[in-house]
Amino acid sequence: MKRNVLIIGAGGVAQVVAHKCAQNNDVLGALHIASRTKAKCDAVIASVHEKNAMKVPGTFEAHAVDAMDTAAVAALIRKTGAQIVINVGSAFVNMTVLDACIETGAAYIDTAIHEDPAKICEAPPWYANYEWKKRDLCAEKGVTAILGAGFDPGVVNAFARFAIDEYMDEVKSIDIVDINAGSHGKYFATNFDPEINFREFTGTVYYWEDQQWKETSMFASGRDWDLPVVGTCRAYQSGHDEVHSLAANYPNADVRFWMGFGEHYINVFTVLKNLGLLSEQPVKTAEGQEVVPLKVVKAVLPDPASLAPDYTGKTCIGDLVKGTKDGKDVEVFVYNVADHKEAYLEVGSQGISYTAGVPPVAAAMLVATGEWDAKTMKNVEELDPKPFFTILDRIGLPTRVLEGGLGGKDKAWNA
Repeated sequence: MKRNVLIIGAGGVAQVVAHKCAQNNDVLGALHIASRTKAKCDAVIASVHEKNAMKVPGTFEAHAVDAMDTAAVAALIRKTGAQIVINVGSAFVNMTVLDACIETGAAYIDTAIHEDPAKICEAPPWYANYEWKKRDLCAEKGVTAILGAGFDPGVVNAFARFAIDEYMDEVKSIDIVDINAGSHGKYFATNFDPEINFREFTGTVYYWEDQQWKETSMFASGRDWDLPVVGTCRAYQSGHDEVHSLAANYPNADVRFWMGFGEHYINVFTVLKNLGLLSEQPVKTAEGQEVVPLKVVKAVLPDPASLAPDYTGKTCIGDLVKGTKDGKDVEVFVYNVADHKEAYLEVGSQGISYTAGVPPVAAAMLVATGEWDAKTMKNVEELDPKPFFTILDRIGLPTRVLEGGLGGKDKAWNA
């Protein structure tokens, strides 16, 4: 059994991870959290103690580390005795943290694909540009690495695997739909790191259709989705991490990702982009000072963690999966609904952070007990989804199924 967890990162998602690890420290053992700024880690731990979240008495310590420094991360893993590393830092640090885990033998879990700060939207499949290059080395050294174990990517990958395994002989399409029907009350803000958020939407939208990669542009393809609880919402086809692994594992299926946006967000985003303020390339001011426009925009926008106290409404994220069973067409919608206010009351974070932060803790618990301790690199759809759903049901993100697709019979996944 693997025990002792090191959390990398101290943002909104890390706060959720910290609370959920504390609530399950009887399984996960001693807890540690590290970021470049130790004070942020201290604040996260303080929030855990304010909620009396530790299930049993135990260690929860803060550390400072430069996660871009593999040697420093490896040294911290050895110092803490961590056997599981949950990386919820910036997507820019994935590969250095993964390398530290490979060096030390610790299990690695992340929630998004690695990004190079100097590049936006590389050629698909994105995982092949970075993480998958280490797959053989993980297998050789017996190191467990679970990629994209947030909600999307992560839980939605498991939704697809479950729908296909339980309801289909053959899968034809997987449409992932992410709707945030909540309101944060700010003029304009992003729900997670603005730099990562904007980078996600300024490049080419890649999707998998007719067994090949196809391209469109952001906001060019939209449709209305009538979903449980949140009702009818407009969502647009977007590029996203999980498309790139699902397309590799289910190459005969069309795989698309849809995200909900309001007209106000689209208008502000479009103005910022057209003015060049979302560029990752440095420019010089009239005074000769070099700045990166995207980092300036990030600096003036609200910290996503600050949105939590006033956030209201719900999210609905799910997979509409279509295929055939016994020669007949079938479709299933597998989904979760989360509440922003409930998330804040429990862990002090808004619902987007909550849905991203709970799943990697469930994954860590499965690694700790051995069920997901694969001793190689895996994307979530390559692992058994049922024990994952069982833990998620218990710790805050229950899975439901509409048999017959949207508008079909609603039930718990295991009913």
